[in-house]
Parts: sequence; C-alpha cells; structure tokens
Amino acid sequence: MYVIIAYDVNVDRVNKVKKFLRKHLNWIQNSLFEGELTQADLEEVKMGLREIINEEEDMVVIYRLRSADAMKREVLGMEKSSMDEVI
Repeated sequence: MYVIIAYDVNVDRVNKVKKFLRKHLNWIQNSLFEGELTQADLEEVKMGLREIINEEEDMVVIYRLRSADAMKREVLGMEKSSMDEVI
C-alpha cells in the first residue's frame, strides 16, 4: 500500500520522528513522508512512532492508498527531496 504520513510533534521529538521515518519512507518536506509499505511494515512504523511520540501532546496522521497510482501528486515550486532518492 502507499502511505503518506504527516506529523506535528513537540520540538524535542521532531528529529527522533524524522530519523525513524527516514528508515521506512521517503522524506518529502518538513513533517511529511510517503512511500510503499506492506501491512506488516506499517504496523512496525506505527509501533515505533508510539514509542517516540507523546500521545497527549503530539499528532501523527497516516493516509493509506492502495498504490501510488491511486493518487495524483502535483508539486508547485521546488521539491525538497526527490522521489528517486534511495534511502
């Protein structure tokens, strides 16, 4: 499945969340990641995020699509990170 993850977390945890998500997804811009994951990988990501964030203060939003073909992606301006970049 294709996953888009956006987050708004306390400044003390921003770098931890970013570093963790870079292991699994493509960094698109500040607080936004996307990429292909299996269901098992998604569960691993969710479990890892729960260990990092404070659910009383932070928010993570996960959008799931069947595939990248199921969405139309349009970028206005300069992309911060290329989708071709290998992580």
